[in-house]
Formats: sequence, C-alpha cells, structure tokens
Amino acid sequence: MTVLDSRPDYPRGARDHSEVLITESGATMSTVEDLGAGRGPSWLDAWMLRHAQDVVSWRRHIHAHPELSRQEHATTEFLAEKLESVGLKPRLLPVGTGLICDIGSGPRCVALRADIDALPLTERTGNPFSSTVDGVMHACGHDAHTTVLLGAALALAHAPGLPGRIRLIFQPAEEVMPGGALDVLAAGGLDGVERIFGLHCDPRLEVGRVGTRVGAITSASDLIELRLTSPGGHTSRPHLTADLVHALGTVITGLPTLLSRRVDPRSGTVLVWGAVQAGEAANAIPQEGVLRGTLRTGNRDTWAELEPLVRELITSLLAPMGVGFDLQHRRGVPPVVNERESTRLLRSGVLAALGENALAGTEQSSGGEDFGWYLEHVEGSFARLGVWPGHGPQRDLHQPTFDLDERALLAGVRVMVHTALTALA
Repeated sequence: MTVLDSRPDYPRGARDHSEVLITESGATMSTVEDLGAGRGPSWLDAWMLRHAQDVVSWRRHIHAHPELSRQEHATTEFLAEKLESVGLKPRLLPVGTGLICDIGSGPRCVALRADIDALPLTERTGNPFSSTVDGVMHACGHDAHTTVLLGAALALAHAPGLPGRIRLIFQPAEEVMPGGALDVLAAGGLDGVERIFGLHCDPRLEVGRVGTRVGAITSASDLIELRLTSPGGHTSRPHLTADLVHALGTVITGLPTLLSRRVDPRSGTVLVWGAVQAGEAANAIPQEGVLRGTLRTGNRDTWAELEPLVRELITSLLAPMGVGFDLQHRRGVPPVVNERESTRLLRSGVLAALGENALAGTEQSSGGEDFGWYLEHVEGSFARLGVWPGHGPQRDLHQPTFDLDERALLAGVRVMVHTALTALA
C-alpha cells in the first residue's frame, strides 16, 4: 500500500483506492493499494506491507528538499543513512555526491540506477510536501526514481538469499551535460557489471504500466552556441559593414534546412533554436550576436558525424557575408539504445511484478538521458514507469506543475526487484 495525506484536493486518481491507517507517529493517513500485492516472493510482499508508508514518506522528504546537480549532499547523506541502517556499505563517489552500493555476493552482478538531482524551477503543485527550496524542484521525477531504488535496495537487503550481486547506483547530475553517469563510470561503477537497468517516470502512461522498447528509446542531445562578430555600423550604410543580424537570420533558417538535406531523415535529427541575442538600437548594426540551440538525433552513428557537418554548413552560410564566427558545439549524451535480451529480461521482471496488463510499448523520445553512457560500456535496458492516475491532466515533465500518482512508487520497487532477480536467475 502507498500512503497519501488525507487531503480533499489531492488528485482523485490516488484517493479512489484509499483506506485509512494510523502511522507509527500517530498521524492519520490514507492508503493506496499496492498494485503488485500478493505476486511474491513472500519476503517481498511482507516487506512491502510493512514499509509502504515509509516508501512514500521517503519520496516526500526528498521532494520537499530538492538539490541541484552536483549539490546533492543532503540527499546523498539521507540515502547513505537508510542503506547503512540495514547493514549495507554504500560508497560515496569521488565527486562528493552520489553513491554506489552492492547487495549480495558472487561473481555475477547486475546494476540498478536512479538519478537524484532536481531542476531550477519554482514548484506550483500546491502539494503539502512541496519544495522548501526557492527556485528548485523535482520536476522530472528523480525523487521517485531515487525512492524506488532505495525501496528496492532495502527490500533486497531483507531477502533470504540472492543469486548474485546487485549494484545500486544513485547517480548525481543527470540534468546537466554530459551528465553524472560519466562520474559513475570514472569511479568504476560498472566494473564487473554484466547488465544495467533503469526506470523513468512517464506522465503519459497510466500508473501500474511500464513502457519498454528494443532499440533507441531516447535521443542524443548536443548544445550549440554560435557567436558572430562584425565591425558594426549604421543601418543606413549596411554596404559598408557586415550585417550581423541578417547573418544570424540566415543561420537560424538556413542551418536546420541544410541539415535536413544532408542527414538521413530516418535518424530523427532536429535542430531547434532556443535563444538569440543581438543589438539594442533599431538604427545600429551590432558588433556581436549569440545564437543558442539544441541538436538532437536518434541515431548513434549520425551523432558522431554531426559536429564537423554543422561547422561545415555554418561556414558555407556565412562565407559571403563577411561575418566572423566562433562555434561551441558541446556534445551532450548519446542515445539510450536498449539491448534486446536485456529488454526481454526487464519485461519478464515487469510481468512477474505487476502482471500481463502492466506491459506497454513506448515511442522513442527526442529528449536526452545520460543513461546512454552506461550502455556504451555494458548491455542494458531503460523503461518508462507510468505515473498518471488514468484521468485528469497529464502534467508534463520539466514543468512547475509536474506531479505523480504515488502508487507508482510501489510498482517501481517491485519492478526493480523482479528485474534484478530475473537478470541474475
């Protein structure tokens, strides 16, 4: 069962499945069914029954105290304390935030990963456990990811026996490029690991369902910053200078068009500008201008070719204009490409945890996710965890109003536990 505050304005999708219980602290709370209850194994059912309210309280604590990328010190300390309370020995990453921890013994090892950082957004959900940090919010579900992995860890720590080792990776800095996954890799986080699995909240998928896919499930994502320079001048005499604003407009419209003719359209490559800055006076041609955007592709091979191609196309576009430029092409993260056998194992874990109706397909997203760095080193699979109550608005990720049905927390714990056990079996 999942615990929710007894509050009349809480999303109806959660309250539809509620009862009332008294917590250890004496507070009255409403409960939501554990969607996988009774599916076993017996030690997992027993743990979930005893600790469901703890799982939700952990998530609410993390949600109320969000921390930005590479600043997740309190979150790391909270996780370490919980892991150590059941006899586990987490290892702090050299960067100062994030943890790695093994459960079990033996030569075989599979990894489970969660990201722990928040976003620079001001929360507008109105929840009683809203962020207490100005301008910072868990708007991408990382509080849920962290809680799911923590719950899976503590449940597995109570298992009577495990068929091998399970590595827990509580990763910092997923929301910045090139991502904290590289810190985990540098610390030997995948040494000895044969497969890795992860979940991500999906507000378009109903709670109790998990979306899986063989092949690419996210896209590569790069940042582009183009700085143009010109002698500047008066707008009455553009022929005596280099028209920087016109050059910016040429790149804004021309570069995406040229890319669409030089890159295989099946790769899902898209360039979108997000910021342009130049000049102040209407009658002055500025000397400097800046253009920023993101370049995404769903194809790993295409990603490797984009940086020199973008530079070539910008050079050709600006050559007749007399405008100088400096291009900063910051490669972000590779696509997350799910391996077939790992995805089969993950689907088996979902089936065991929640039943046949839980399995769902999912489309490739053009969003970036640094889980892709792990799959450059070991096989694995990444899935989408449904968090939508089934009716009402679907609150999108990276928005101040993002929220989730907390029944997804227990569903996620069960999926992680069963996937690890299935992969080691």
